[in-house]
Amino acid sequence: MLAAILVICGMAAGFGLLLGYAAIRFKVEGDPIADKVDALLPQTQCGQCGFPGCRPYAEAIAKGEAEINLCPPGGEAVINSLAELLGVEAKPLDSEAGEHVPLVAVIDENTCIGCTLCIQACPVDAIVGAAKHMHTIIESECTGCKLCLPPCPVDCIAMVPVKVEPASWKWPYPAFRLKLLPANDSTPATSEVAS
Repeated sequence: MLAAILVICGMAAGFGLLLGYAAIRFKVEGDPIADKVDALLPQTQCGQCGFPGCRPYAEAIAKGEAEINLCPPGGEAVINSLAELLGVEAKPLDSEAGEHVPLVAVIDENTCIGCTLCIQACPVDAIVGAAKHMHTIIESECTGCKLCLPPCPVDCIAMVPVKVEPASWKWPYPAFRLKLLPANDSTPATSEVAS
């Protein structure tokens, strides 16, 4: 009887050690889906999506607590990438976030005092300049997150719509077609358009 109890205790201790080792050896550091979603987001940490940054938004998407269409700086490109990653249908940018016109920051070079506060605030390093010298924006890098506006002491930064050029222009949907679109579909059936 004593031998059986000792064997069972030994087996329990062995399995406990094995499970403890497995928990350490095969530990998952984070949610891999959240990591992939976070890698697709623009990392502006602007909060326009309603979350305090890109990582919390990515975690909410991974848990199914947030939609994929809440990121104005990422726009259509990020929405399409997230839809492809998650295997869901792409949606237009959320209307509660407002109709998003792509913006880019522009610095009034005559007013800029070269304080470098905007450079420190820019999460994507789209501002170039040196202390006590004029700064400028690298337009292709700017995501329009508006994080450079509050720290500027002389209000020399303005957000302007991105110039529409032939390469970036998209044909707008006709107004009648938008009214016919169901809320979750981006391509109406032929019969809907005909009626």
